[in-house]
Amino acid sequence: MNPELVTQLGEGLGSNGLPYTIPIHPNLVHMTLGLFIVAIGFDIVGVLFPLEKPVFKFLAIPATRTNLFDVGWYNMVAAAIITFFTVAAGFYELILAQPLTDVTSPWGLAAMETMLWHGVGGVLLLALIVGMTVWRGFQRYVWRKERAQQVQWLYLLAGLFIFALMFAHGTLGAHMGGEFGIHVTADQLLEMGQDPNTLLQ
Repeated sequence: MNPELVTQLGEGLGSNGLPYTIPIHPNLVHMTLGLFIVAIGFDIVGVLFPLEKPVFKFLAIPATRTNLFDVGWYNMVAAAIITFFTVAAGFYELILAQPLTDVTSPWGLAAMETMLWHGVGGVLLLALIVGMTVWRGFQRYVWRKERAQQVQWLYLLAGLFIFALMFAHGTLGAHMGGEFGIHVTADQLLEMGQDPNTLLQ
């Protein structure tokens, strides 16, 4: 990479190491998580609907099994779409990262190793979410379109497995901000020997 370009880019960055005030990636991450969790959650509720129907009736909630599966499907599609932007923003902010180098994470990883695993994990999760969306689409429109239970148990188990991967991946992301100060304004100001209490008011 051209050293002059790096210098010019660095001059336009704020104290958080980004050309904008608030990092975009963490916000998009929570959209991905929320949409995916809701998608799998509503599909689980839809599968268990025969057991829950008396509860819905008692609470006067006009729920139908089809509507629950609709929520699962549309949230999964939205999760797949937003995750492309989540990963893109993550890589952009990863390129601009200037982590603290004299610390290790609670998992014993250095900053560069943590960033590498987080980047690889992000691409893996994107592929898995897109794969789950395609799988969900085939169940909805081809394989199980005539059945009351729109999703397979294996699909739900795969979704729960992805939850576990998301937890591990999110922990790496938390280490990047909490331990290595990546795009955390206060940490970066302390590293530069400045007082965040006077500059961030």
